[in-house]
Amino acid sequence: MTSLALQALAGTGTPLGVVAVGTGNDFAQATGLPVRDPGAAAHLIAASLKSDGGRPVDVRLAGETYFGTVLASGFDSRVNDRGNRMRWPTGRFRYDLAMVAELAGLRTFPYRLRLDDGPEREIEATLIAVGNGSSYGGGMRICGGARLDDGLFDVTVVGPCTRRTLLRVFPPVYRGTHLGHPTVTTYRAAKVSLAAPGLTGYADGEPLGPLSLTAVTVPGAVRLLGG
Repeated sequence: MTSLALQALAGTGTPLGVVAVGTGNDFAQATGLPVRDPGAAAHLIAASLKSDGGRPVDVRLAGETYFGTVLASGFDSRVNDRGNRMRWPTGRFRYDLAMVAELAGLRTFPYRLRLDDGPEREIEATLIAVGNGSSYGGGMRICGGARLDDGLFDVTVVGPCTRRTLLRVFPPVYRGTHLGHPTVTTYRAAKVSLAAPGLTGYADGEPLGPLSLTAVTVPGAVRLLGG
């Protein structure tokens, strides 16, 4: 729902108020808003409308789609692809099963990565995540240092790794401590271009389409109430 609101409001000057009662709530967490407390969220929104009218936060533009948290590609987007094709089970467990199935066929992907206007790099990676916010999937801090008000992406690259290594990397994602693992590399940039055959990009959990994609910073494009 926040993703839909960003498409409507970015660049318009109309403020956004978020009452975070969903399953993920990563945008709310990244901006310090109450989670699963609609009364507290409504109080902050009302107070902000009466006082400052909201504070500007950055959003990102990939193609024609705005996003507030993370653009995912690679292993994690393949899990999304598989989960979206499954009709059973329902709910979050569907994506747990999809992750197990993707782990069975774990492989790396040949990416072409360009940061800002620098040279194009050809790299093999298990996944590349481009973060405006720090987390996706309900608190997985894949881009743990990302901030919504600094005009930059945090880019997390998980290099080639075995299933055992990936299972060691992912549990610390909820604390953001995976960023110190030897197979993880991080970058910062205002523009990121990604290309890889056979991969779909996802932003805020929604499919963007096949790579290649270029994501750019749109500083202060949304006024956020209560943040």
